[in-house]
Amino acid sequence: MTARRLTRTVLLVLAATVVVFAATEALPGDAASIREAGRASPEQVAQARGQLGLDQPVVMRYLRWLGGLLQGDLGTSLSSGRPVSDLLGQRLPATASLVAVALGTTMLLTAAGLIVTQLRRGRGGMLAAGLAAVPQAVYAAALGALLSATLGWLPAVSLLPPGGSPWQDPQTLVLPALTLALPSAAYACTLLRGVLTDTLRRPHVIDAYRRGLPSVLVLPRHVLPFLVVPALQVLALTAGWLAAGTALVETVYGYPGLGGLLVSAVAVRDVPVVQGAALVPVVTVLLGMLLADLAAVAVHRTGRPTAGRPAQPAERTS
Repeated sequence: MTARRLTRTVLLVLAATVVVFAATEALPGDAASIREAGRASPEQVAQARGQLGLDQPVVMRYLRWLGGLLQGDLGTSLSSGRPVSDLLGQRLPATASLVAVALGTTMLLTAAGLIVTQLRRGRGGMLAAGLAAVPQAVYAAALGALLSATLGWLPAVSLLPPGGSPWQDPQTLVLPALTLALPSAAYACTLLRGVLTDTLRRPHVIDAYRRGLPSVLVLPRHVLPFLVVPALQVLALTAGWLAAGTALVETVYGYPGLGGLLVSAVAVRDVPVVQGAALVPVVTVLLGMLLADLAAVAVHRTGRPTAGRPAQPAERTS
């Protein structure tokens, strides 16, 4: 079963390379035409395309790129001439820090949101669904206007240079992390709320409450084990969504991460950089799902609580 999951993940990664390559091919224009626009004749543009290898057949370019990936070579930037791996490595720590802070914030907000939705019943679920549907750009504008422009608590933009550590000034992480975490937590609540509601309605949970067990014992013993697997899967998906959603946030706040690099590379049609920066969140999602599946298998092997098992009554003191 583990081998099957590994094989599926490898095939999905291979399919992702095809999708990413096809998406970059669909971009209008190329690096040569944009670089020489208005300053060179068609013959000179064609010569530049040949020097950049853009005149080769699409299949040959894909196979060459895929072969480089298998050898750990992401190619060379068409605009700067630097290795793509160096450009990604310079920006990756900042994005990883942002995603880590946003993921931790998402987990806390999701736990609080699940409690609120259970207390508010139907209205809580509608609130979470509504917050999840709000575009990320709206959160960025609202948080920036409130916490920066109005209250002046946080800087509106990041002043970190590319390659700088955000931990030198942790305030630069707050606005981007909140912008990422708020919609992600709302969506995670909508995914887990149904599982939590169904678990609370299981006979063994109802029996535990009827026998007088307090919630501090019922929740970890009889409820939490049923939430582990779906929570791990949602956590893996959320990590991928956060990694994929950094482009807008980093651009809005001027944060020097992979998202900003991706946007600038798309503007100049620096295809190798676009492909490398776009592949990182895709692989993150797939690896996260693989880890979640393996964790689910481990949980099932260790054994889950039986739904119909009656809970032990609470001890009574005379």
